[in-house]
Amino acid sequence: MTRSIINIKTTKQDHHIAKLTAIAIGLHVVEAMFPSPLPGVKPGIANIITLYVLMQYGFATAAWVSLLRVFASSLLLGHFLSPTFVLSLSGALASLGILYMMQHIPKRYFSVITLSILAAFAHIAGQISVVWLWLIPSAGVAYLIPVFAAAALFFGFFNGLVAKHLLRK
Repeated sequence: MTRSIINIKTTKQDHHIAKLTAIAIGLHVVEAMFPSPLPGVKPGIANIITLYVLMQYGFATAAWVSLLRVFASSLLLGHFLSPTFVLSLSGALASLGILYMMQHIPKRYFSVITLSILAAFAHIAGQISVVWLWLIPSAGVAYLIPVFAAAALFFGFFNGLVAKHLLRK
């Protein structure tokens, strides 16, 4: 029997990003433990880490952190492949999509707070789309849009402020 040892070379940056991903997963799990003021409305505090990683390491790394957070958190919380997982993944993909597009706009036109608000709106849009297309195919879902948009604006602004503060340190 031959035993092979895989030697993976990692850098300090790899370890730092892994720690940030673990923090994002932890924040997501902690947030899931608290009741929501309205069904489906959560502050999305783990997205602060995604914004931080985006600004420090670029889009590709932020996408890894965000998607790893969604998958790992869903496994830890027992939501993997459930509607909750699909909603979380659709929101993450939509927000990553808007963050990807924003890379191509000169940075002088926006701040991390703007990115956070746009990502929050995209997250909600992705989730509402899945709800309407899959879970509740009714025009009545549109009545929820103002409530979720207000929450996205509030929490997007708050998370952006926190990310901005972290980036200054």
